[in-house]
Amino acid sequence: MTTSTEDILARLIAFDTVSAKSNLPLIDYVEDFLTQRGFCVTRIADPDAPKAGLYAEIGPKAAGVLLSAHSDVVPVEGQVWTRDPFRLTQDGDRLYGRGTADMKGFVAAMLRAADAASHLALKEPLKLALSYDEEVGCLGIAQMLERLTPLIGTPRMAVVGEPTEMQVAIGHKGKRAYRATIRGEAGHSAMAPQFVNALNVAADFVKALQDIQTNLAQTGAQDVAYDVPYSTVHVGMLSGGRALNIVPDHAEMTFEIRHLAQDDPDILEQQIKDAATRVAMAYGPRAGIEVERLWSYPGLDTPQGAPVVAEAQRLAGTNSTKVAFGTEAGFFDALGIPTVVCGPGSMSGQGHKADEFIFRSQLRACDTLLDRLLHSIC
Repeated sequence: MTTSTEDILARLIAFDTVSAKSNLPLIDYVEDFLTQRGFCVTRIADPDAPKAGLYAEIGPKAAGVLLSAHSDVVPVEGQVWTRDPFRLTQDGDRLYGRGTADMKGFVAAMLRAADAASHLALKEPLKLALSYDEEVGCLGIAQMLERLTPLIGTPRMAVVGEPTEMQVAIGHKGKRAYRATIRGEAGHSAMAPQFVNALNVAADFVKALQDIQTNLAQTGAQDVAYDVPYSTVHVGMLSGGRALNIVPDHAEMTFEIRHLAQDDPDILEQQIKDAATRVAMAYGPRAGIEVERLWSYPGLDTPQGAPVVAEAQRLAGTNSTKVAFGTEAGFFDALGIPTVVCGPGSMSGQGHKADEFIFRSQLRACDTLLDRLLHSIC
């Protein structure tokens, strides 16, 4: 098998692992790659879909270090690509393909490091975790945790390789996603004022969420390390109604909160549910709003002075930062594992875009970090 990061990346990009599809061919490849190199590999299958994650480790039984990544990528439909998104192509210092930045570039570097580790005398183990369905709300890692937790133990350090341009990210906001189902009363639009229009109820609820957002911006917790330094409430979709001449009796909306570590998401959720109750009551018993949490993931807030930050900065040769996007790092942090996010590529520059690419120089910088990491455990 090929062992250069770019050659491995070419293999990984060829697997169409959009979250709506199976990732099993990629998992088969990674499992075979690691098993041939002496890793102890555990596949963790999704109970309901043809998908899986895996955990692998090599070396003596000890705390060790953990490298973590996800296997899925975002869709290409609706985007205008000038090249095949599932074939790695090169143009100068750029390598193009869906997932090059987010985050198969790190997966490729992780596998190259695994190959190198298999030839070393390790004094502590190298541990690898590969998940699925991260792009749709970190659903895969949440499914994997029950089996993953006893396998991982408590590494002294975890690196989640999301694209940070090799900066050491020590924080990101947590997220909760919701669906609101709004009930009204159907009737002929010629007599619309006699009925409860579910879209009117929904519009008032949107305004109530805007008021919560305004309050968070003006009086809530602040963290200036973020581009948006406060917790946010965002409405993403709203739909309802069947015909222009029918008063809508049903509407549905999806929204989210992205919360700082200083803000308790349970409190924010209760504020939202209280607002839903007030809005519905204003329309009387013929109206209703039901708020349902769809999924969530925890934030990350590793202290600047934590030893893991100093070690990661030494390995990467870069400074610390906080990022706007979410990752799986909070799940590992919640297990008591000192965790940072650091990987090649730029989420804002290339992630989720048509003609996604990664600079070869970023891959080389990631290889350097992982070589230094291997040197520290052998």
